[in-house]
Amino acid sequence: MLPEDVKNFYLMTNGFHMTWSVKLDEHTIPLGSMVINSISKLTQLNQSSVYSLPNAPTLADLEDDALEASENQPEKPHFDSRSVIFELDPCDGNGKVCLVYKRGKPALAQDAEIWFLDRALYWHFLTDTFTAYYRLLITHLGLPQWQYAFTSYGISPQAKQWFNMYKPITYNTNLLAEETNSFVNKLDPSKVFKSKNKTLSPKKKGPVQPAGGQKGPSGPPSTSKSSFSPGNPVRK
Repeated sequence: MLPEDVKNFYLMTNGFHMTWSVKLDEHTIPLGSMVINSISKLTQLNQSSVYSLPNAPTLADLEDDALEASENQPEKPHFDSRSVIFELDPCDGNGKVCLVYKRGKPALAQDAEIWFLDRALYWHFLTDTFTAYYRLLITHLGLPQWQYAFTSYGISPQAKQWFNMYKPITYNTNLLAEETNSFVNKLDPSKVFKSKNKTLSPKKKGPVQPAGGQKGPSGPPSTSKSSFSPGNPVRK
C-alpha cells in the first residue's frame, strides 16, 4: 500500500532524475542531483548481513536502541521487523533517503514517513509526506549533501560553500531569524529626495574673465582680477 501522493507520482512518471552543472574556468563541474528511484529501484532495506561472512552482524545488530524518540523528534525507524524501509534516493553515496513504514507490514499508507539515513546509520526525520519531501528536494536544488542540513552536525565545509553561493537564505534560516535587521532597508526618503524639494535659487555670476581677453569698462571686477596678475596689462 503506497501513500496516495507516492502512488500519484509513480502513475505520472517512473522515477525522477535531474542533474545540473556549473562552469568554472572553462571546466564543467557536475553539482546538483535530484533523484527519486524508479519502481524497479525502489528496493527494501532488508536485514541481510552487512558483510558476506558467516555469523556477520546485520543492520539490526548494529542499531543503537538508546537513541529513541525525543521531544522534538518522532520515533526513529528500526532495521528489524518493527519497520519496513524502502530506498527513495541513494544520495550519491552520502546516505539514503527512505520511505519508512513505522508499523511493520506496509498495510496503512498513512503510517509512512520520509527519513534520511546517514553513513553512520543514524536516522534523521525529514517530512511526514512524500509531497513535502519533493518540495524540499526542489527547493534545495539537489545541492550536494543537502539532506545533512536537517541533521545536528550539518553539511560539510565544501558543501557549505555551494550553499552560500546558490542558496544562502535557505541555508541561513537560523541567522535570518536571529538577525532580522540585517536585511531591513534603512533608506531615508527625506535625504534621497532632498534636492528635489529644494527651491532653486538664481545662479550667481561667476568671476569675470581675464582682462586681457575681453574689452569693457573699467570697474571693480577688472581691478580685482588685475590684482591676481599684476604683470599683465589691463587694456590697450
